[in-house]
Parts: sequence; structure tokens; C-alpha cells
Amino acid sequence: MNNFFATPTDVWGDDAVMLTTIGICIIVVAILALIGIALIIYKRKNNASTKITTRQLVFSAMAIALAMVTSMVKLMEMPMGGSVTLLSMLFIVLIAYWYGPVAGITTGMAYGLLQFVLEPIFYTLPQMLVDYPLAFGALGLAGFLHTKKFGLQIGYVVGVLGRFVFAFLSGVLFFASYAPEGMNPAVYSTLYNGSYLLAEAVITLIIISLPPVHKALKTVKKLTMGE
Repeated sequence: MNNFFATPTDVWGDDAVMLTTIGICIIVVAILALIGIALIIYKRKNNASTKITTRQLVFSAMAIALAMVTSMVKLMEMPMGGSVTLLSMLFIVLIAYWYGPVAGITTGMAYGLLQFVLEPIFYTLPQMLVDYPLAFGALGLAGFLHTKKFGLQIGYVVGVLGRFVFAFLSGVLFFASYAPEGMNPAVYSTLYNGSYLLAEAVITLIIISLPPVHKALKTVKKLTMGE
């Protein structure tokens, strides 16, 4: 795999590897496949027309683009990865809120893979899967709450908790050696990953609860549904 999919790099240390051009192409194909799968499932489940699935494709692509742009606006950046961004997680959660969990999870996984492509360095395949497609895909769990009262707010919390679970597991399973001497890796992972995720979650929940923002999001939701 090291010669075809990835090659060694010393950017993160002796054990890290970086995607080759072929590896990046494979990831891009996987991103497109995930979006296509989401559209097919949504169309069959809801007996949706081509016009509706095209609308979902457009809004999903817009959400990924907005999430990418806002993820680059970092209000606080952690030393070993992770940051408080300008509401980047919200855009993936919105897809889940509008179109349900399948669309949200697949869009989140596609976004996670795209984040990986921007810095295609990793230690092992399991670590990459946990840190990127699984962690960001978990934001789509918000879709299970999309029919509930305050579904966006509650769903957002559920989605962020889902991402936290995978970030926590990554810290314990793959980065335990970074914990300060004498500190339990589980405690370290909880404090480290919880700090930036909680900070962004609080900021986002405050903003989306503001009446003008809440009203604007309701208007956008009608557009996504073609109402």
C-alpha cells in the first residue's frame, strides 16, 4: 500500500505516511460515490423526483463548500490538531436536519474525506477512518432529530457528541502517547477534544438561537424543500 496508495513522510514523524496522487484520486472518487449513494437512497425512500434530488445535491455541495471555507476561519487552534471554527460543523448538521440522517451522514463523510485530502497525512488506515469520515459523518446523526421540536438545536448537540466520541476514541487508541506524563489517556483525550468541540458548539447554539438567524434558517429550509 505504501507504494501505491501512500508513501512514508517525516512531516509527523517516522511512522506517518502521505497519500500518493493515486490515493488522492481514490479518495475523490469515494467522495463522489458517497454523495451519489445519499441521493439514490433519498430518492428511493421518499419517492422523490429528479428535481428534488438535484436540489439536495446542490444544497449538499453548497454545505460542504461552506463548511470547508468556514473551517479555515479558526477562532482557536489546538497544538495537536482540532480547532474552534466559524460554525463549520453547522453546515453538515443542516443537511441532516433538512434531508435526514442518511444524507447527513454521507455528506459528513464526504466532507471528512475532503478535509483529509487537504492534508493527506496519517499513521494508519484505521486512524484515518476514525479521524475523518467517521468523525465528521457522525455529525449527520443530527438527522434522527429532524422532526422533533427544536430539532436543529438538539440534533446539533447529538451530532457534535457523535463527533466527540470518535475524536475521543482516536485520542485513546492512536494518540495516547501525547498525554502528559502521569495523566490517563482517556482523561487527556476528553479534555483535549472536548475543549474545542464544546467551545464551537456553545458559540453555534447561541447564534442559531438568535431570532433573526432562526427566522433565516426557516426560510432556507423552505427553499431546500422546494416550498
